[in-house]
Amino acid sequence: MAKAWKFADDIDTDIIIAARYLNTSDENVLAKHIMEDADKDFSSKISVSDLIVAGENFGCGSSREHAPIALKAAGISAVLAKSFARIFYRNSFNIGLPIYEVAEVDSIAEGDEIEIKPDEKKIINKTKNEEYDFKPIPEFMQELIDSGGLIEYAKKEMGL
Repeated sequence: MAKAWKFADDIDTDIIIAARYLNTSDENVLAKHIMEDADKDFSSKISVSDLIVAGENFGCGSSREHAPIALKAAGISAVLAKSFARIFYRNSFNIGLPIYEVAEVDSIAEGDEIEIKPDEKKIINKTKNEEYDFKPIPEFMQELIDSGGLIEYAKKEMGL
């Protein structure tokens, strides 16, 4: 079960992790600053396994991988949105951050308790006793998530 944190449309990578923090690749440092320009205390409010719910075009802006890396490092278990920017979408799978395209995200309120059932392609809103479908994830992309990202997937394929 995960607590939902709600954001609007067009959350860009500068909101996810501000450019002023891109001088490091230390995941712990990045994690402390996620969503800071939207809510300066966000990283101290969340718990491991919480998730982000947003509208259209989540992750738009630059192609930096820091954005999904920072979210995952902070303990965000998944992002649910109506749609994702193309590069953020691919970067998320490459680093092993589950993301789901859910048309009904407007029905989810901040604080709702959410359960994700990937095998059933269902999002369960336990607070409202509602179910939502998500857009199917291609099998290969799901393998990346299950492996923990592209690097771990490649290691597994190489027998390392």
